[in-house]
Amino acid sequence: MSARAFAGPAQAVFADAYPEQPTLLDHGLVDHPLLKLDALAELATRIRPIDAEYNRGDLPVGIDPADTPSNGLSVEETIRSIEQCGSWMVLKFVEQDPAYRDLLHDTLAELEDTVRPSTGAMLKREAFIFISSPGAVTPFHFDPEHNILLQVRGTKTMTIFPATDEALVSGEAHEAFHAGGHRNLPWRDDFAGRGEPFALEPGKAVYVPVKAPHWVRNGPDVSISFSITWRSEWSYREEYARRMNALLRRSGLRPASPKRYPHQNHLKSFGYRVIDKVKRTTGLAGS
Repeated sequence: MSARAFAGPAQAVFADAYPEQPTLLDHGLVDHPLLKLDALAELATRIRPIDAEYNRGDLPVGIDPADTPSNGLSVEETIRSIEQCGSWMVLKFVEQDPAYRDLLHDTLAELEDTVRPSTGAMLKREAFIFISSPGAVTPFHFDPEHNILLQVRGTKTMTIFPATDEALVSGEAHEAFHAGGHRNLPWRDDFAGRGEPFALEPGKAVYVPVKAPHWVRNGPDVSISFSITWRSEWSYREEYARRMNALLRRSGLRPASPKRYPHQNHLKSFGYRVIDKVKRTTGLAGS
């Protein structure tokens, strides 16, 4: 990568916010050739079909994934006609392509000295590219990773909600997600005032903490966004504590939710890992 993605001021802002506060950052990847529309259309022909998700963009903020309508086009057709086809799409796990893997790793390497002391090594590094028609909506959802979304073309507004607000996402919903449930979340209109909107334009990025619910509305032009994500030992401990809670709940208990950083959730995480290892060793996994 010839230019740095995050200059000194952006790194300082990130350090002040990480890992729990969403924040805007400046970035330097607007003109990167791998993030141009033609390059992305070519990438779409190289990745596995399962790693391209694309839908119509005229969606409500809250929608059941089973109800998400197709746009009737191929992935390449969707990209090349994105200005007119009224869709949003994501190319997933683009780090499987060597050039995009290098871009991801070079970008994350700039932040590693900030991340490691707080939440440990950057694990499971993955990248996603979002290509959206004017006005397209990405519904209300959350993700288990630390995430930075870099806006490369067009504008969008991401509204981010507190990860600690269980009026938005109950403990049971967290547990269902880790049991294989979809990332989309039920939406109520009274949620709207609980979120903070972050306006993105080319050269701006937003950091999204682990499990912070959010939804996105694209601006009046075609949008391209580059999402760089990683897991941490802290995020895995939060996940395993949620899985332990699911076991406790099935036993008739009402467990307290895992605490957010800087709490580490060691006890429940360790307990779940022990139980899971025993199940796997004895052939009882899934029971």
